[in-house]
Amino acid sequence: MHRHPLRLGLTGGIGSGKSTVGQMLAARGAALLDADAISRSLTATGGAAMPLIRERFGSEVIDADGSLNRAAMRALVFQHADARHQLEAIIHPLVGSTTEAHAQAAIAAGAPLLVFDIPLLVESPRWPARLDQIVVVDCATETQIARVMQRSGLERSAVEAIIATQATRSQRRAAADWVIYNDGITLDQLRDHAHQIADFFQL
Repeated sequence: MHRHPLRLGLTGGIGSGKSTVGQMLAARGAALLDADAISRSLTATGGAAMPLIRERFGSEVIDADGSLNRAAMRALVFQHADARHQLEAIIHPLVGSTTEAHAQAAIAAGAPLLVFDIPLLVESPRWPARLDQIVVVDCATETQIARVMQRSGLERSAVEAIIATQATRSQRRAAADWVIYNDGITLDQLRDHAHQIADFFQL
């Protein structure tokens, strides 16, 4: 008898290590559906979101190759709160429909578990209802800031501004079925936590 694979949501604040956990679950056989990667593809050269973004925001936020100029868009969003909502109104439905198409392809290919890596899962009115369980990767805010500054070269104030747009740690933990506390542990210890989840789902 055919059984649909469970849909596991994976989320965490910027710099939490969420994407690393996603890769660890994928290595155990889960189908990883990365909302950030899908979003980037939609705003790359020829991406489905680009005509709508150009129509709404103009050529000032478009690079010469036709992709989204992220620095210009980030500056616009921080200056005008409504610009963020307008951008999300374009991007989020496309991410949702594209992610679901990828999920259906993974199901058809026999994936045993679908892992939806979604940065703004808790903030979304749509995603929680589509998922069977939720994993939250958590760490101290100072750890987030240090990791992102080192990784991305952003100023502290820029990282703090990004964190301020996301759900709080307590809001994420309240939505979680599983919490991985990724602070002060080694990569091998993080992998052990990911493998415990994989074992639970019989990967």
